[in-house]
Amino acid sequence: MNRSGLRISAARALLIGFAIALPGAAAAEPDIYSSAVVHPGRSEADLKRDRIDRPAEVLRLAGLKPGMQVGDLLAGGGYYSELASYIVGPTGHVLMLNDLATDYWTNNAWQKRLADSRLPNVEHRRVELEHLPLPDASLDAMLIIKVYHDFYWVDARPNTPWPKLDPQAVLSEIARVVKPGGVLLLVDHSAKAGTGSNDAGRLHRIAESYARSDFEKHGFQYVATTDVLHQPNDDRSLLSYEPPILGHTHRFVLVFHKQGA
Repeated sequence: MNRSGLRISAARALLIGFAIALPGAAAAEPDIYSSAVVHPGRSEADLKRDRIDRPAEVLRLAGLKPGMQVGDLLAGGGYYSELASYIVGPTGHVLMLNDLATDYWTNNAWQKRLADSRLPNVEHRRVELEHLPLPDASLDAMLIIKVYHDFYWVDARPNTPWPKLDPQAVLSEIARVVKPGGVLLLVDHSAKAGTGSNDAGRLHRIAESYARSDFEKHGFQYVATTDVLHQPNDDRSLLSYEPPILGHTHRFVLVFHKQGA
């Protein structure tokens, strides 16, 4: 990871200059979400991913705030964990919640992300999805980015590190640890309408309407969406993580609030 830190890349400098040049006070003063994206020290790989994931717009929709306690479920190498750390600030805390399989497949990339205490408000924890080691109602927000479909994936390969999950048990655990009024941000690769969870294993996609219903059944109230990650040229018939559709999938974004506030 490039941690030269003090150098702002040409792309980020152009973004800041463009924002200042736009008319209106809102454009002249970037908010905490755009500031997180242009934060010094982010890796070139993360900056490249920004063009695909549009994180400022997605996190702005979710409404993360300074001081929040945030879980990033199956965070992998921690792309979103780092962005969340800048938003929640020193009074907040971000948990990278990876299971054994995720750490295995990412070659423990979280270690490089957190090396030399570069993100002091971020902590990695090894978890089992059906038994999250967190107190009830302990999180202000949970991020579930392009991994929800995997709750339904059954890996039939021998010696796979991926466990066979009970998706409803996982969702119940998520609901348990998010406090009433808390935020749940869900992003995933969209399957064709009406397919439910049927393509979760075959294509690593899931239907948006199914996802919304699944979380609503567990006490989450849908509050917002955006089409910023929609890709109309994706016919949703290809495996999400392989070329030629890799990085160009049609993705849905759903924001929920935990009921009971």
